[in-house]
Amino acid sequence: MSNRYAVILAAGQGTRMKSSLYKVLHPVCGKPMVQHVVDQLIDINLSEIYTIVGHGAEKVQEQLGNQTQFVLQEEQLGTGHAVMQASSSLSGKKGTTVVICGDTPLLTSNTLESLIQQHENENAKVTVLTAQPEDPTGYGRVVRNSNDEVEKIVEHKDANKDERKISEINTGTYCFDNEALFESLNHVSNDNVQGEYYLPDVIEILKSQGEKISAYITPNFEETLGVNDRVALSKAEAIMRKRINREHMKNGVTFIDPDNTYIGPDVKIDQDVIIYPGTTITGDAKIGTGAEIGPNSEIKDSEIGHNTVIKQSVVHDSQVGDKVQIGPFAHIRPLSEIKDEVKVGNFVEVKKSSMGQGSKASHLSYIGDAEVGKDVNIGCGAITVNYDGKNKYKTIIEEGSFIGCNANLIAPVKVEKGAYVAAGSTITKNVPEKALSIARSRQTNKEGYVDKLKK
Repeated sequence: MSNRYAVILAAGQGTRMKSSLYKVLHPVCGKPMVQHVVDQLIDINLSEIYTIVGHGAEKVQEQLGNQTQFVLQEEQLGTGHAVMQASSSLSGKKGTTVVICGDTPLLTSNTLESLIQQHENENAKVTVLTAQPEDPTGYGRVVRNSNDEVEKIVEHKDANKDERKISEINTGTYCFDNEALFESLNHVSNDNVQGEYYLPDVIEILKSQGEKISAYITPNFEETLGVNDRVALSKAEAIMRKRINREHMKNGVTFIDPDNTYIGPDVKIDQDVIIYPGTTITGDAKIGTGAEIGPNSEIKDSEIGHNTVIKQSVVHDSQVGDKVQIGPFAHIRPLSEIKDEVKVGNFVEVKKSSMGQGSKASHLSYIGDAEVGKDVNIGCGAITVNYDGKNKYKTIIEEGSFIGCNANLIAPVKVEKGAYVAAGSTITKNVPEKALSIARSRQTNKEGYVDKLKK
């Protein structure tokens, strides 16, 4: 196999997006478009990937990191000019180069691999990725000769009546013989209305030299969608979401309403999981076998254990064990660890805390910066008071403790193993093992006081 390279065109500003966010960084199913492209290219084991950047270069570099090399196109003078910026790195090298736009998030590694395979098998100098949409209006047409070879590509506006009847269109993704690509780019002219250097002109140059031009027809036109505005962005989102959900369902996941369930491209879901409507699972998330998620739950960058149930709740950047019950209306904030068989009930918030196996906080509690041991019961309205307005402090509740309703644990404080805290107490000192701590005013009843008050 010859060396393989890729050039990603990602320098355009994308004015039709009408956004301060650089176009290729707009997310599709939670991931920037250009990251989708890079991920698929990485899957086909390329020797080198170059991303041509312009507007918003720093933010693109921040997103992609060391996954590609970067070349700056200071002035945007067309697609041919963009590829030329990589000439100092690629010119003269033998091999195959894929040129792809950074706003084509739906293209898959399978399609790109098939494109390369045909290109190399046919020993072509250029292979165009083409498609056959139901309505080709507006697209450049691929004109073939009597031997079914690519004769030329003609833009819709320049096509004659017969050419406009052709259904095969140019998608804007190409495979080139690398040496031929950069040699031909030296002969591309900007003698046109826009004064730009167009990459498709390379095809005309190579054709005039008698070189072979090929085309690979992708069976899935949807993959080739280029995103230039918010309408196309919404289409890409819908197509990607259906693709992701379909794959999970084929792998044994139940979606009660897949059209209203939103799963990110990097999420891993085991079989026999049930996902209810209105649920969003994004980032680096993993859902274990037998879990039930939703309805209307949000999971992000979190691992959810086997047979865990999460209803109408939010879990971010946390670890949740097996056979856990969360919700409804609970919030598990970042850096929390919920161990096996824990119950986190309605309107309970857990932040940067661990809850040991079998512990419960059934309703209306806040557990922040806390370490909760096994089999602890936290009563309704109990809170860890972790913030003094400047610093955060830790609360430790050891195994088997019982925290009564409406108790305030003023951190830093420790409730030792098996201790009880009476309802309504405000605890400012450590509670010894198996002690009962009461920290509230003694009740006083004023007999007949109400009658006196009314007089």
